[in-house]
Amino acid sequence: MNISGLIQNFGFIVLIVLAVILLIANIRIVPQSTSVTIERLGKYLTTWNEGIHIKVPFIDRISNTVSRKEHVHDFPPQSVITKDNVTMKIDAVVYCKVVDPKLYTYAVSDANSALAYLTATTLRNIIGELELDATLTSREIINDKMRAVLDEATDPWGIKVNRVEVQNIIPPDAIKLAMEKQMKAERERREKILIAEGEKQSEILVAEGHKQSKILEAEADKEARILEAEAEKEALIKKAEGEAQSILDVQEAVAQGLKKIREAGADEAVIKLKSLEALEKVAQGNATKLIIPSDIQNMAGLVSSISETLKQ
Repeated sequence: MNISGLIQNFGFIVLIVLAVILLIANIRIVPQSTSVTIERLGKYLTTWNEGIHIKVPFIDRISNTVSRKEHVHDFPPQSVITKDNVTMKIDAVVYCKVVDPKLYTYAVSDANSALAYLTATTLRNIIGELELDATLTSREIINDKMRAVLDEATDPWGIKVNRVEVQNIIPPDAIKLAMEKQMKAERERREKILIAEGEKQSEILVAEGHKQSKILEAEADKEARILEAEAEKEALIKKAEGEAQSILDVQEAVAQGLKKIREAGADEAVIKLKSLEALEKVAQGNATKLIIPSDIQNMAGLVSSISETLKQ
């Protein structure tokens, strides 16, 4: 092998080595959630996503590497003026992500700065339509309005605004002092209302207790009267039954006596004699007047006849 052949072989090997080095140098591995924009001869060519890619040496170049992860932009507090001319400071946090690497690369020169200025302007416009009280109590409304405006405005930049959060609302010191006094007065008012409500409930409960006590006393007195009346009724019934029974016993005894008198065969004489005995008992009483029957002489004659009969 001559020297020229060796030189040719060596040059061929060098070319192969240079080609391999150049090929390796132009191999790119794009990681997850990352995109790479490629230009060919100064003009946008394509966008690489995750995986291995090879670019043409000296013709293609990487224009921009973009992360498609969600970004959090915490902007400093901005001075805003409310509808009722109160100046305060508000800071907001914007959550966004790149959805179109081509637009993000070529549609705006500095997307982060543009987003910051746009957020400040949007925040001033929204707060300028609200009064102080509404600003302090309407964070959700402010967040939704800002997200809608920013999402629409950043759409040509290839950015998607997912969420906006108002972090701090810092009013002036004078407003803070007035708010503290207002809150203190409100707390005192609520305290007085609660105390009054408690006293009212207490008085109501006491009155209810007295009412229930009176009702129970009345019901107890009513029950006692009913029981007493029932007892008196039972006593009267028993007394009447006893008197009735006594009258029945007397009538039965009289009936038995009359029956025996009739059976003895001395009805008229004995009856008149019994009348005299009754008259004697009446005469022995305390009566001041005495009524004598008209047939008392006949009765006297009857007595004389009975006496004569007994003597014989």
